[in-house]
Amino acid sequence: MIVIAHLSDIHIGATPQSAGRADAVLRYLDSLPYDFDVVLVTGDIADHGLPGEYEEAGKLLTSRHPVLVGPGNHDRREEFRRVLLGERPSSGPINQVHRSAKAIYAMCDSSIPGEDAGHLDEETIAWLEGVLESADLPVFVAFHHPPALLHSPPIDGIRLHRPEPLEELLAAHPNVPAVLVGHAHMAAATTFAGRPLLVAPGVVSTLKLPWEGGTSFDNCVDYDLPPSVAFHVLDGEGRVTTHYRVVVTAR
Repeated sequence: MIVIAHLSDIHIGATPQSAGRADAVLRYLDSLPYDFDVVLVTGDIADHGLPGEYEEAGKLLTSRHPVLVGPGNHDRREEFRRVLLGERPSSGPINQVHRSAKAIYAMCDSSIPGEDAGHLDEETIAWLEGVLESADLPVFVAFHHPPALLHSPPIDGIRLHRPEPLEELLAAHPNVPAVLVGHAHMAAATTFAGRPLLVAPGVVSTLKLPWEGGTSFDNCVDYDLPPSVAFHVLDGEGRVTTHYRVVVTAR
């Protein structure tokens, strides 16, 4: 059995409470008796892409579990690479692969510099194809922007554009148990390319749904609801089950 802790959108620097909320989630995960395969953070690590925000995030995103971080639309590739990954600054896609004893994690960069919507460019699709073709373990594909409609008007307008190349690639590779994304600031689950598409809830905030009054960014962002985390479980039969937990924070 594989258990993944999945969080997203910590947006360090967005609010005075953002760092405390992220810290509460990581400390909660560290307090649990189970050893997770990974803690996966699918983007929007910094709110403005500033070096100081990444430096603070780097201190917060520490755990006794392996922590994998990918970029979102608020992140800046050069500073993300330099501060969080210890690499030379570069404007190219930040694609990473991590192998555990039980699974492979393909962390794709779906960000478009300077834009809120997402896209997986040809370089990233080719890179992912290589990962999938050489894999001898289940491969969880993770990135920031949902590639399918979530029926949240603010998010649907800035979801992953042109998802067809990814859909075709996944259709040819049955070794992907699920696609894991963020960006929506709400727990959600649907399907994409015949696989579970699992959306991590937001840490910095939660977005209201249209039937809750959330029809635009002006009226859908709730900073008072507590942060949440998703737990994805892959069992021996290849079935994925997801559980969500709310994390209590000091007020």
